[in-house]
Amino acid sequence: MLAKTAGLTLAFLLVAVGVVWTFQGLGYIEGSFMTGSRTWATIGPIVAGFGLALGIVVVRRRE
Repeated sequence: MLAKTAGLTLAFLLVAVGVVWTFQGLGYIEGSFMTGSRTWATIGPIVAGFGLALGIVVVRRRE
């Protein structure tokens, strides 16, 4: 149970960070060196995708 909770927490954090990085890279969130950077607009969705994949694996995993 603890592993499932930790996995889902990590998955949520990865998705949240990925979304923020994406919006910063696209210029929707300002005030950072990431603002308007194509690099972060690419890395963000990749990180969010890993978070989504981790969440799916954790939810489907049998204990």
